Amino acid sequence: MRRNYCAFKGIKILKLSVVIPVYNSASELKACLESLSHSIYTDYECIVVDDFSTDDSAEIARGYGATVLCSGGRKGPACARNIGALAASGEIIYFIDSDVCVYPGTLSRVALTFQDNPELTALIGSYDDSPDSPDFLSQYKNLMHCYVHQMAREEATTFWSGCGAIRRSVFLQFDGFDEGKYKRPAIEDIELGYRLHAAGCKILLDRELVVKHLKRWTFWGLVKTDIRDRGIPWTELILRDRHLPSDLNVQLSQRVSIALVFCLILVSLGVAIQWRGYFIAPFFASALILLSRYWVDAAVRRSWWAIAALNFSLLATIALSYQYHMIGLIPPVLLAYATLFIRHRYSATHGKSIRFLLVVAASYAMLTLFSILIYLPYSGYLAAAFALVVTVVALNGQFYVFLAAKRGRVFAIGAIPFHLLYHFYNGVAFAIGVVRHACGSNARWNMANSGTKRLPHGQGQ
Repeated sequence: MRRNYCAFKGIKILKLSVVIPVYNSASELKACLESLSHSIYTDYECIVVDDFSTDDSAEIARGYGATVLCSGGRKGPACARNIGALAASGEIIYFIDSDVCVYPGTLSRVALTFQDNPELTALIGSYDDSPDSPDFLSQYKNLMHCYVHQMAREEATTFWSGCGAIRRSVFLQFDGFDEGKYKRPAIEDIELGYRLHAAGCKILLDRELVVKHLKRWTFWGLVKTDIRDRGIPWTELILRDRHLPSDLNVQLSQRVSIALVFCLILVSLGVAIQWRGYFIAPFFASALILLSRYWVDAAVRRSWWAIAALNFSLLATIALSYQYHMIGLIPPVLLAYATLFIRHRYSATHGKSIRFLLVVAASYAMLTLFSILIYLPYSGYLAAAFALVVTVVALNGQFYVFLAAKRGRVFAIGAIPFHLLYHFYNGVAFAIGVVRHACGSNARWNMANSGTKRLPHGQGQ
């Protein structure tokens, strides 16, 4: 018979309510619930809120003995979590996502932290540094999330529902997540955290409270999530509250990086206009090499658009090199492409037996980069672009050191173009968020000055 972890401490036992929203994530939910079943801490209940799934998520949850509630329609995780919190009987509500796995001591750590800190309102953790999905993009994105939380301030200014616990009484007092505004996965947890922080509630980030993320990211899924579900609504929230903490993804270094990336784009356009194919051909060749890790994973996963983009980069490099008399650039690019193809075709099944191919691929990559440096048109524009790239990389140097320590130097170098792109579309999201906030403010001003008043919620005319 499993003994309760807190019994060794001789302290009052806090009951936890683990609340998990789910939508069509049967396989991930099964792994999530399996990990919960191995918890050392046993004084908890598990509540799974099914947000109108069309798979067997609800049946799997019942099979693990969880209490299953239904949202009554596709209403989003904010509403699902609120439903679970209302039905919870524990003093502490511990929110996790359906694609998250806890460790045996996770619940114990949550309970003991609240037990030892009576003034604590909420507690958040982070993803661990060993994401489940092995592909490059998922490793990069989940490791970025891990890094951001591990480097954040211990006295947190926000909340995180992927791995976050809160006292139920306070959660209900603050009306939970804003399900009216956030009807899809967004920043409902950050918004709640801002309200808690503004009211003087204590929120703690525990770097040792880690969970494993099972999500496999796709390129377009990553971009849409970061722009539509994170960047734009977060900008609107910052402008609404007039509060921009230098923490998490909005640290000063990140804001400066965004500005520098937009300067880099303008300078690169200047180079392209001035030198045309003499710059564009080496640019495509560089993209072919720098994105090689992603091309390999995408090809193995049968991402046809990624394969098309790879082949387009190759053909564009060859055509432009021929047109602008940079014939010496073509052979190393073709050789790099060939070894890249062999690598993604056989590395998954042959493993170490093709290690020599990896060495050959690296050699041809270096040869290609050397050829690119020979043919690049040197000018003030190019020097400025290079200086901007170096500055952005230096500003985010700790992140690249973290990636190199976890996955190697080649991985860290391969992450640079994705990180530059991340800063670019965060800038785009910020601009859209500013426009939307301004339009919303004008609409509210017009309504206030038209003599029209909103009716209280639930009243008709």
